[in-house]
Amino acid sequence: MDKRLVRRSAELPETTVDRALKDLTKSANHGVLWFGVASVLAVRKGRTRRAALRGVVAIGFASFSANLIGKQLFPRRRPAAELLPTYRRLTKRPTSSSFPSGHSASAMAFTTALTMESPALGVAVLPLAAAVAYSRVHTGVHWPTDVAAGAAIGVAAGLATRRWWPAGADEPASAHPHSTLPAIENGDGLLALVNPGSGIDGQDPTEQITSYWPKATVIYPDGDNLVDQLHEAIDEAEVPPKALAVAGGDGTVAAVAAVAAERQLPLVLVPAGTLNHFARDVGIDGIQSVADALASGDGVRVDLSHVDVDDLRPRWFLNTASLGGYPDMVRLREKLTKRWGKWPAGAIALVRVLAKSMPLRLTINNERHLVWMVFVGNGSYRPKGFAPTTRPELDKGLMDVRYIRADVPFSRLRFVLGAVLGALHRSKTYRHREVRELDVVVHGRPIRIATDGEVGPLGNRFRFSAQPAALSVYR
Repeated sequence: MDKRLVRRSAELPETTVDRALKDLTKSANHGVLWFGVASVLAVRKGRTRRAALRGVVAIGFASFSANLIGKQLFPRRRPAAELLPTYRRLTKRPTSSSFPSGHSASAMAFTTALTMESPALGVAVLPLAAAVAYSRVHTGVHWPTDVAAGAAIGVAAGLATRRWWPAGADEPASAHPHSTLPAIENGDGLLALVNPGSGIDGQDPTEQITSYWPKATVIYPDGDNLVDQLHEAIDEAEVPPKALAVAGGDGTVAAVAAVAAERQLPLVLVPAGTLNHFARDVGIDGIQSVADALASGDGVRVDLSHVDVDDLRPRWFLNTASLGGYPDMVRLREKLTKRWGKWPAGAIALVRVLAKSMPLRLTINNERHLVWMVFVGNGSYRPKGFAPTTRPELDKGLMDVRYIRADVPFSRLRFVLGAVLGALHRSKTYRHREVRELDVVVHGRPIRIATDGEVGPLGNRFRFSAQPAALSVYR
């Protein structure tokens, strides 16, 4: 059947398409074509960038499966060059096993991943992926069944990314309903804290804030303690503010939200950070929708959590808190960022900390444990396992607690294998629970806590507590 289909392809008349297919198949070598498409898509934030990143991850899975596993297990000769006319043949023919087609696997993996995030993008790219797959037969370097098997591997690789990375949900997290919020026109009665240089591009959001709310009072971070600065600004205001606004990253948002919760003021949230985890989960994607909600007084109430470190003032967090190696990684990342940039510095810091990490002796809710790290999320995160990414609910009054045990044989190795295979939730090293309160006592020297990516104080006792409906947010 393969020979019959190749001969039928060879009988097609010579056209300009022949040259185009040769160029196309070369452009897809080593995934270069798809990486180029992903680079273009990644320029646009949101779903488009998510789709591009998922596509690149899927290509990695597909290429590994097809080239390093499939071709080694199923050695097969490629079609004889004589089956096709000379003008169709590639100058440099591949010498690896014909089965399966790595080009087809990468093409379909990328397309499947895009479709999971954006069906419109998937439909747009599908003809290009199909052309790449067929070009392997048209140029005589693969049998049709090689292409079919590669395409199947690609689809499976794209779908498999959901095991580690759930498809992004467009619906905001569920929240408590709100009876009334003050409707504010032109920012009259709005106190806004703006963090210049937040986010990847480092753009100052001040101009955007003042254009939407010209009557707002704008202040900037002054010193390390934003909470005290905000309390002071509220107390010194001639007219008490009706709401607090914040434009910055999650660390800045957490500080303003803590004051808003304590003062019982609603929060106006303008996404201006690098990742904007909290804004994304709440369902805020830009300043225009926030301005509309502020003008009409629309909003909801969401849960917050806080942690008492020894006898210090409660430390509120919007997203996550953690004990163990993560605070050390954050501090090292900050030290290396100026030289390497934020993301490379984060990767370097993670490798160094994992290599030197020591287990912690803790008592967690009156139970003794030896653990590598403890993760506490404000609300219930999905998926369960190593990489929680989304929160479908912010109204259950629960915290998501996960920790990695260090008291089982080969715990670090089992942890890594479980994370790589996406099966950490079945591993004996992994524990998960959802609670309203959590009491953690550290045996030994004090350790630091990290909340919302910011390194906190040293302590030996950490008491976490969920605070239902603690924060009002315009949306």
